[in-house]
Amino acid sequence: MSSRQAAARPLSTPAPAPARRAPLTALPGGAAGRSSRPRLEAVRAPLQVRSRIPFLVLCMSILAAALLGALLLNTTMANGSYQMSKLRTEAGVLEQDTQALDAQLRAAQTSLPDRAVALGMVESDVTTMLRLSDGAVIGAPEAGSTP
Repeated sequence: MSSRQAAARPLSTPAPAPARRAPLTALPGGAAGRSSRPRLEAVRAPLQVRSRIPFLVLCMSILAAALLGALLLNTTMANGSYQMSKLRTEAGVLEQDTQALDAQLRAAQTSLPDRAVALGMVESDVTTMLRLSDGAVIGAPEAGSTP
């Protein structure tokens, strides 16, 4: 009993007596009837003992498959990284080539009129075309005028 319960109850009343159990009696056919037989018996081991080898093989194969998968994934990612680096290098070289060709084109466009004049060419106001399939001249060619 706790000290709180003792303090709450007046000191003059006695504590209630614990409830008594009924006495135990033996049932017919129980252990008393089997007194000639020993209580403990030796038990033989089972005839077929389950082996742990298949379980270990399964665990080892799962572990090997996981390691092989991780190795394959890592190798594939490294190969992809090398290819990406190679392609970036090629793209940089192609970008430099494109910029160099654009610079050459701009230089040729600015020097084209000067080169044409140096060759004795003059500007024409009329557009004349030459059809390559049969060699026909479309439009009336005119002599250019010098400015």
